[in-house]
Amino acid sequence: MTMDAQSAPVRVLVFGAARRAGSTNAQLASLASNLIAETGAEVDLARMRDFDMPLYDGDVEDSEGLPAGALALCERIKRCDAFVISSPEYNASVPGLLKNAIDWVSRVRPQPFKTKHALLVSSSPSMIGGNRGLWALRVPLEHLGTRVYPDMFSLPRAYEAFTEDGRLAHPGSHERLADTICGFMRLVRADVEFVCLQRRWYEFPGDRTDAPVTHRSEN
Repeated sequence: MTMDAQSAPVRVLVFGAARRAGSTNAQLASLASNLIAETGAEVDLARMRDFDMPLYDGDVEDSEGLPAGALALCERIKRCDAFVISSPEYNASVPGLLKNAIDWVSRVRPQPFKTKHALLVSSSPSMIGGNRGLWALRVPLEHLGTRVYPDMFSLPRAYEAFTEDGRLAHPGSHERLADTICGFMRLVRADVEFVCLQRRWYEFPGDRTDAPVTHRSEN
């Protein structure tokens, strides 16, 4: 699962969207970061604890500006070509902690989610593996202009899914995750090197870009 060694490495931010230190989504994020590094990319592995912020409040934004945690996450996203989120599923949807972070960071101008590539993965003790939460997570990210990769990875029965060395116990699951990451990284590298996807995205009044009119090519 290696890329052309002559190409400049792409930069990928990976973080687990759960605060609990023993979260299986933190384990999945760590495994994903290792697999991404094997493709030759530069990986920035982070935790949600790195980006503490209060609940979004427009009055607080007006009086105090954006919190330090939101600005830190924004800068980490800006520095990457793509990001990977390993998210738990809370009541068949997006964890409030993650949605709150997206809401705060979206207030930056220009907001950093626009045109970034994203891969969504999840782990859960349920048989569904957190997949419903990932479908819900796609909505705000795509709304903000993120190019969310079509394939997603969900890991069921997560508390018994990892080996002691951090791999997935089921060989088929490990292979599927590796294949998903490999396909995602090929798309990201193609876009970074050959600009295979271009578009103009106006999200808010006053939000502008110097990019030309939309062009899209796929190969």
